[in-house]
Amino acid sequence: MEVSLAGRTAVITGGSKGIGLAIATRFAASGADVAVIARGRGALDEAVTTIGAGAKGKVAAIAGDVGVAADIKRAYDEAMTAFGKIDIIVNNAGTSRTGAFENITDEIWRDDFDQKLFAAIRLTRLVWPQMKERRWGRVINTLNIGAKAPRARSAPTSITRAAGLALTKVLAGEGAPHNVLVNALLVGFIEADQHVQAAAKAGIALKDYVAARTKEVPLGRIGRAEEFANIACFLASDAGSYITGTAINVDGGRSPVV
Repeated sequence: MEVSLAGRTAVITGGSKGIGLAIATRFAASGADVAVIARGRGALDEAVTTIGAGAKGKVAAIAGDVGVAADIKRAYDEAMTAFGKIDIIVNNAGTSRTGAFENITDEIWRDDFDQKLFAAIRLTRLVWPQMKERRWGRVINTLNIGAKAPRARSAPTSITRAAGLALTKVLAGEGAPHNVLVNALLVGFIEADQHVQAAAKAGIALKDYVAARTKEVPLGRIGRAEEFANIACFLASDAGSYITGTAINVDGGRSPVV
């Protein structure tokens, strides 16, 4: 199926690497104008080159920390200056943080909620009025399978993402009368820079790290970022026009719940 985003504009947070970059690349290749937001200017410049190679529209890179309210507002203003409107947002920023509950400080809790939950709240709140006015909008929240089935030692990420799940459902109900569709995609074990860092931190080769983790995946392999991006593109398009308020596991069957 050919999925078109021609005439649409999209903003993806955490869009310079991994899943965010794959989503931005897929959206741009499908015809959307795309803005990616991330903290590192060097990574953003590389992302623009990658996205632009197959883009059919405009590509913009916006430096900012989505955990900071002022940066979210500035990034929104820059995207509006570049495109004049925003049709699609993908709240994708934030890496996994896990640990024993008793060791998680207030600072870690606040930082995790700011980067993941409040970033999504703030950006969506800015874009929401124009989506309602045009009676067309898409909000996709990138969460993880721990949002539905949290494990021990999975805080703060599983708790932050569970709040994102609730946010998704609330927004879907409020957006539905205005044709603003809100869904979540839940990451299982997908190729991402954080796994490279995790393997290095554990002092093991990446291939050994991946081999150990994929034992938990019924499909027996790590997911590709492009596979995740394909689902996001479908939900962002008119092809997904009757899907809202749902959370789809993109995990090779790893989650114990549907």
